[in-house]
Amino acid sequence: MTADDVQSWLNRYVVAWQSYDPDAIADLFSPDATYGYNPWDDPIRGRSAIVTWWRDDPDEPGSWEASYRPFMVEGRRALATGETRYRDGKVYANMFELTFDDAGRCRSFVEWYMKHPG
Repeated sequence: MTADDVQSWLNRYVVAWQSYDPDAIADLFSPDATYGYNPWDDPIRGRSAIVTWWRDDPDEPGSWEASYRPFMVEGRRALATGETRYRDGKVYANMFELTFDDAGRCRSFVEWYMKHPG
């Protein structure tokens, strides 16, 4: 994986989040992927479960914007950082730990996020 590959994946991640299209979400992840919404809980396991989880509690369209970029890429592992801003004023700093398979799909996703003060 290159930084450009990771940026492309991150861009598709945002598009999938905007649309909640099950095929767009599924295309991001390998069949055996794990998705940790935060680093302390047990991750969601498997592409189908990830798609279902994403679609269970969607954000209202247009209620947020996000921008992420690769911070470090080493082989198939990457760290990405960015921000998510909600229309209600909440802003989150994000870091993603990512591991990709040979096809460029994410096998392991762990999100770290912190709400901005104020």
